[in-house]
Formats: sequence, C-alpha cells, structure tokens
Amino acid sequence: MKTHLQNGQVIDDSVPQGDNEAVAGKVVSGSVIHIQNLRKEYASVAGVVPVLHGLNMEVMPGEFVAIMGASGSGKSTLMNILGCLDIATSGSYFLKGRDVTALDRDSLAHLRNDLIGFVFQGFNLLPRASLLDNVALPLVYSKVSREERVVRASDMLSKVGLAKYRDSRPNQISGGQQQRVAIARALVNRPKLLLADEPTGNLDSHTSHEIMNLFKELNERDGITIVLITHEVEVAAYAHRLVRLADGHIVYDGSSHIPQGDNEGTMSKNSTESSAAAHSTS
Repeated sequence: MKTHLQNGQVIDDSVPQGDNEAVAGKVVSGSVIHIQNLRKEYASVAGVVPVLHGLNMEVMPGEFVAIMGASGSGKSTLMNILGCLDIATSGSYFLKGRDVTALDRDSLAHLRNDLIGFVFQGFNLLPRASLLDNVALPLVYSKVSREERVVRASDMLSKVGLAKYRDSRPNQISGGQQQRVAIARALVNRPKLLLADEPTGNLDSHTSHEIMNLFKELNERDGITIVLITHEVEVAAYAHRLVRLADGHIVYDGSSHIPQGDNEGTMSKNSTESSAAAHSTS
C-alpha cells in the first residue's frame, strides 16, 4: 500500500481521492489499529499453513473490542501481530499511523514500549519485588527518573484500588489483586493501546467480573483503547464491540450485545460479507 501524509494523516494512494470518505480505512492515522488484507502463513514440513486470510479491521481511539474464536481460529496469531510480537506475511498494519510492516526488530521493540500495554493470563510479576516496583518496571526501560517512577506507579496502584499494598509482595495478595497489579503495570507507561490476552483465565468467576469491571471503568473513565482476547461470552459482553474469528476469517464484527436468537444469522451474514471483502482485496 502506497501512502502519503496529508494534514498530518496517512492517506492510501491506491484509493481515488474523491472516495476518501467512502472507503473504510484509507485514512489510517486517526485510528489506533488499521489492518488491511492482513495474511499470515507458517512454513511446515507438510508445506505452507495459512492462518489469517486477508483480514480487514480498524479500531478507533477509546474503543473496547473483544476478539473471540475457537482454538485454531487465528486469534492468538492476530493478537501477536497487533502487539508487534510477530509480523504478517502480507498486507498492511498501521499502529497510530506508524507502518508496522516497515519496522525492524529494534524499532518494533521501541514501538511496543511506547504505544502498547500488555495484560496476560499469567500475571508475570517479579516475586521478590514490591508491588510498586513491579508496576514501575516498564518506566525503568523508558529511562524515567526514580522520582517520577514512584509517582506514576503509585498513581496507577491507586487507580486499581491497591494503593495501601504498594510495599507488599505478590505472594501477599490474592490472584485478583495480582491481576490488578499487572493491569497497573501495563498502563503506567501511558500506552495508546491495551492488549489483554485471556486476562481472566486464571481467576474465579467473581474475581473475573471484578477485573472486567475495572477494564470497563478504565475504558469509560480514562478513554483507554482496549482489545482483549477471550473465549468466554460473559467476558466479551463487557466490551462494546465483538470480533469473531473462524478459520482465519472475521465472521462477525459488530455489537457485543447480540440477541441470542439472532447470533447465528448475524454471524452467517457477516461471514459472507467478510469473505467477499477478503476476495475483493486479494
């Protein structure tokens, strides 16, 4: 995709200028995530294995998006690409207007640290460090001063309701509280995008609801853009938008609150539309 800058926005030159408003995705800098005809293949002994088939998706600032799909649907592969942990075989991916496909390994690492916060199923906290130091860790890599690290980490612990535990260690708090610490750590660097991969996978149902209410609060109060991977319908319902993957295709992209009786028909309709879009951009 050839692009140029116009009034601070990235414009797709392949689209006729008069169609700029009509064609989704050619102005990409206004979005947090913009992927077009994204494909991913892996080489194996048996040959090339296609995983993602020409995906098209845009996520705007302040959106809360849940991505669902069965095992093997491609959702983890898509999450890795969105998080700049892997690269697509073909197609385009713009993150806050930056062409991710044009970046080398070091540039990708800098982009991840500057723009993305990660929350995983495992909490990945340093067991011998205080909660304050765990939250402040990303700021060390960003070469933020010790004084500012303490202020920002303390503020994030307050936002997730754990200010009084700042000097505690991870084994002194519950699993749900540890996930809150992981969320605070993901947000301390003020990312433009929060990626959460099965963030409630290790939690009981009550604690899962607490964590999802926190995500919802952060999204609605602070305008944080969130994309999460989940296999649980109850978790996806906290998002405003649902994207379903099946066999590497987007088969539904719309409201996360679908009447149960309409689910199958709506998904079938969107599957046809997504397949048509993929063929049209191939």
